[in-house]
Amino acid sequence: MVVISSDQREIIFDAVVAMYTSVASTPAQGFHFPTGRPAAEYVGYPADALDALPAAAVESFAGVGYPFAAAVLKPGDTVLDVGSGSGTDLLIAARAVGPAGFAYGVDMTEAMREKATANAQAAHRAPGARLARVEVRAGNAERLPFEDASVDVVTSNGVINLVPAKAAAIAEMHRVLRPGGWVQISDIVVEDLPSEACRAKPRLWAECIVGATTQTDYAGMFTAAGFTGVELLADLDYFAASSSHSTRTTAEGFGAHSMTLRARKPL
Repeated sequence: MVVISSDQREIIFDAVVAMYTSVASTPAQGFHFPTGRPAAEYVGYPADALDALPAAAVESFAGVGYPFAAAVLKPGDTVLDVGSGSGTDLLIAARAVGPAGFAYGVDMTEAMREKATANAQAAHRAPGARLARVEVRAGNAERLPFEDASVDVVTSNGVINLVPAKAAAIAEMHRVLRPGGWVQISDIVVEDLPSEACRAKPRLWAECIVGATTQTDYAGMFTAAGFTGVELLADLDYFAASSSHSTRTTAEGFGAHSMTLRARKPL
């Protein structure tokens, strides 16, 4: 197992912030991974769900799957979106839980937080809007800025593969969930781990593949954190939609793909 030093960890996070600042600020430039509405439709988002959102939220979408396939959100829930980006999932969740609920987002990229906040304000101004209150906070998955047992559902999309301390991030999800709460998550996993030399290069983590782990290990971390009923809902050849031949080839070499799962914190 590669040990990531504190200096390497900071370089990883700096590279991730730089990448997703570009996705927020210049979404039309094109990236090695799928983005925007075409990406959202490819991974399974219904057209009507996207139509209901501000276009500025969808243009910077960078998720890797459709976590709402878990079907665990209900009216009145408090939901936390870890790595909320420009607000696509955050606002879909806010619609699902309705005015009696609350939707929090947390993201480490300032440009994404600003964009998500503006998109939430625009969504609330839309005629007939019936959304939960929305708040976006600064933070990262390894240390969530929320109290113990404070949310009903945690959602996340394409984030944990970018995080050095994956087990810590999953433990944080468990910590902030109320007993009986759910996590719904889409993420990148691999069949064959990249070499230690490759994984030890912090700047490569923002490429989405180098930092990923296997599906078995990923699910095992949820079980180790105390979740039950860890259930795989979908697999997707996510990188097949990449415009980059190099990325498609690299993903194929490692067996990189996206998966969606749900799990529950016991009562």
